[in-house]
Amino acid sequence: MIKDVKSKEIEELFRTPIIQQTAYWSKVKSHFGMEAIAFNFKIANGEDSSIRDLVLFVKMVDKDHSIAYVPYGPESEPEKEEQGALLESLSEKLKYYLPKGCIMIRYDLLWESLWADDVSFRSDDGVWLGPPSHGAQEVRFNYSTKDGNFRKSPSNILPSNTVIVDLNTQESNILERMKPKTRYNIHLSLRRGVNVRVAGLESIPVWYNLYRETARRNNFFLHSEEYFRIALTERASDTQSPAEVTLLIAEYNNTPLAAMFLVITDKRATYLYGASSSDYRQFMAPYALQWRAMTLAKERGCTQYDMFGVAPGGDKTHPMYGLYRFKTGFGGSLYHAMGCWDYPLDQRMYSMFIASEINSQRYHLS
Repeated sequence: MIKDVKSKEIEELFRTPIIQQTAYWSKVKSHFGMEAIAFNFKIANGEDSSIRDLVLFVKMVDKDHSIAYVPYGPESEPEKEEQGALLESLSEKLKYYLPKGCIMIRYDLLWESLWADDVSFRSDDGVWLGPPSHGAQEVRFNYSTKDGNFRKSPSNILPSNTVIVDLNTQESNILERMKPKTRYNIHLSLRRGVNVRVAGLESIPVWYNLYRETARRNNFFLHSEEYFRIALTERASDTQSPAEVTLLIAEYNNTPLAAMFLVITDKRATYLYGASSSDYRQFMAPYALQWRAMTLAKERGCTQYDMFGVAPGGDKTHPMYGLYRFKTGFGGSLYHAMGCWDYPLDQRMYSMFIASEINSQRYHLS
C-alpha cells in the first residue's frame, strides 16, 4: 500500500498548516535533543502517484533504546477502513530507517476519530461522549491490518480535541457566530481599557511569569524559558515549511494580564501556548487577546484559527471543561482526532516502557 519511502532533508518538508509537521517545528525541537527525520512516500492507489511526506522525531529513553514519535502525522488521511492497513504498511518501511533499539513508532494522529460521527457515541442533546474503550478501538483500527499490531497509547500527547474557527468571512460574521456571553466579554474587555500588543524577545520574561503562574494554577507541564525564546525566534525561513510566530500580550495600565503564542503555518493560525494572571479577572483580558489573535490571523491571510485543545464534550467533571467552555464560546466547530497509536517494534521492551509510562505519567514528548 505504501511505496517509495525515502528520507530527505528537513528543509525539504512540504508546506503544511500542521505546525508539528513543519521544518520550523523540527528546528525548534532539535535544540532540545530530539532528532528529526523527514520522509517522502507514495500511496499505491490506482492512478494517484502524488508524493506525501512526514517528519518523525527520535527520542532516546535510555542509552540503548529510543522511540520514534510522529506528531500529527502523516497528514494524508485515508478512507476510515483503510487507516490501520496504511499505517501498518508505512511502519514496516519506516522501521528500517530507525536506530537499532527503537522500541516503537508512536503516531499522534490528527485524522478524524472513527467514532466522531457515530450517533451512538453522542448524548441525547448531541454532545460527543468520546471514543469507546481502548480494546474496542484497537479491534476496529486493526481490522484491516495483517498482524493486528497497533495499540492505543495510554494517553494522548498533543490535544486530540480542538475547536476550529472559520476566518474565511467578515469580522462581523465571526463575532455573530460567537456565543452572546463571549461577544459581550470581548467588548467589555476593550471598553475597560485592555490593550493587546505584539511583543518581542524582550518580553519573554513577562510571558514566562504569566505562563509559570498558569502552570502552577492548573498543574501542567512547564517548559523552560529558553524553550520559548527559541520558539519565538526560530522561523525556518530557508525551508518550504516556515512559520510566522507572534507573541501577544494583553495589558491594563501596563500590567500584563494574559499572553499567547500565535503561530501561522500556511493558511492556519494556531493558539499554541497561552497564559493568564489570576489578578484583574473582571477585565476579561483573555477574550480581548483571542479576538486580536483572530483579527491578526485574518489580516495575514489565514482561513482557519485552531484553538488547540479542549475537553471532548460538555462534561463538567472533565479536567479541561473550563477550556471547553471558554473556547467553544468563540463559535468554532469541534473536531475530534484519533490521538496516539503505537506500533511496537520490540514487544518486550514496549511492554516495559508502557508500564513505566503509566506508572510515572511524566513522560513528555511534545
